[in-house]
Amino acid sequence: MLRSFVASLRPLVLRARPSTLLPPAPTAHAHAHAPSLRPSAHATALARGMKVRSSIKAMCDGCSIVRRKGRLYVICSKDPKHKQRQG
Repeated sequence: MLRSFVASLRPLVLRARPSTLLPPAPTAHAHAHAPSLRPSAHATALARGMKVRSSIKAMCDGCSIVRRKGRLYVICSKDPKHKQRQG
């Protein structure tokens, strides 16, 4: 019974696969799919880390110095570029 069920599904599976395996159609502009050298604004916001310095300082009124895991950190509520770690 299971074989007959699988055999009845086989034409549906074979019909669906070729369309998913086809490469995308070529576009008129070849440079449209070229990778950009500049990352998007969203990617830079995620990739931005913190500055690692031997001497950390508060840069503005929103910066506060905290000690976590034996290290000194500067965290800023106003500007994420002010994040620092001593080490």
